[in-house]
Amino acid sequence: MRIDVHAHAFNPKIARKAVDQLETHYGIRPVGSGDADDLLRHLDKAGLDKAVVLTAATTPSQVVPANDWAIELKGLSPRFIPFGTLHPEYDRNAEELERLAANGIRGLKFHPDFQRFRMDDPKFYDLMSLVDERFICLFHVGDDLPPDENPSCPRKMAALRRAFPKPPMIAAHFGGLKQWEYAMEHLAGLDVYVDCSSVLDFVDDDLLRRLVDAFTPDRILFGSDYPLYDAEDEIRRITQRLGLSDARVEAFLNRAGKLFS
Repeated sequence: MRIDVHAHAFNPKIARKAVDQLETHYGIRPVGSGDADDLLRHLDKAGLDKAVVLTAATTPSQVVPANDWAIELKGLSPRFIPFGTLHPEYDRNAEELERLAANGIRGLKFHPDFQRFRMDDPKFYDLMSLVDERFICLFHVGDDLPPDENPSCPRKMAALRRAFPKPPMIAAHFGGLKQWEYAMEHLAGLDVYVDCSSVLDFVDDDLLRRLVDAFTPDRILFGSDYPLYDAEDEIRRITQRLGLSDARVEAFLNRAGKLFS
């Protein structure tokens, strides 16, 4: 099963605003509209079977409506694997976890930078103590600030993995957006998957190969970061830059299947 593990589709009420905010924050002109139908078109174009669709509540009050949307997405198409969201300042996270599980939601997305908490905050550790192996956890890691100052970083991600060994974990953006040397230092060799989303524009071929060698192919998952990037184009670019054979491309695109089998 060919899976894009890092995509976004927004509620139609906020899709335009959300896409505009992504463009403003990252300085990248999105290729898609951010709505569910457009994501399906991009999956078709790339020859992908499914997409993990991510959401993150930027405030505690957004937890329930964001998860309502995740549950709605699950009903919109069997090709969507929606992830839910929690927040360290939300006071009913345990109850919300059970609601997500009861509705077949199998994963959680955390974006410390957008959600405005530090990955090493004791309140976030309290939240993570509620999460068990029923949920695959995907974390945004890295950004422009120096690693120790940034809300998320590879060192904090590594500490989180060691503290909570049960849930499968994916560190987005090859383990740390714009913090790739730290990602290789702190995360390589740990029981952590990484995805390749929003990386290719920022690394040269030498660094890309070093990242692949450090994490090893069996830990690297395909992610497009739609609507910022187009899955078909991302597959083509990484295939060309790494000189991947057809067999290796197939293995790469199908690798996430065992997580969701």
